[in-house]
Amino acid sequence: MTATVDELDPVRAELLRAARADAEAAVARARADAAQTLRAAHADAGRVLAQAREQGAGDGQAEAARERVRAAEDAWNRELAARAEVYADLGAAVRCGVRRALAGGAVPPGRLARTARGLLGENALITAPPCGGVVAEVPGRRLDLRADTLADRALEQLGARIESLWGEP
Repeated sequence: MTATVDELDPVRAELLRAARADAEAAVARARADAAQTLRAAHADAGRVLAQAREQGAGDGQAEAARERVRAAEDAWNRELAARAEVYADLGAAVRCGVRRALAGGAVPPGRLARTARGLLGENALITAPPCGGVVAEVPGRRLDLRADTLADRALEQLGARIESLWGEP
């Protein structure tokens, strides 16, 4: 059973390489967007602070503090939205790459079917969905090796390492 799964290592490696390349490009865009958002938020906070000071020391300080919190929350919300967008784009790119790889013969046509039969038994009913890959079924069990599922699993295997996309370069 382990040997069958190990046959997918080259595919996983290529998927991870392609995902990392796509992630690097997406992260660069996200960092630029996040930096612009942060600059705008800081500029907004500075303007609010100046206005608050004009209204009076006590009131101005309280208002400025509230505005800084709002600006920081807004900047964080924008960064989170940018991260979500980058992750969604990365997922779409990885799924597209896996579909292309399977369509291009990166995995020999019968290899996924053999893998599925090796895991579920020779009586497994194998179907080939239009998006690539295979789905295998036996009574009470189903094995999903569709292109999109394989791509999603590859991204999931990154786990907490995906956070490195948002760190400093």
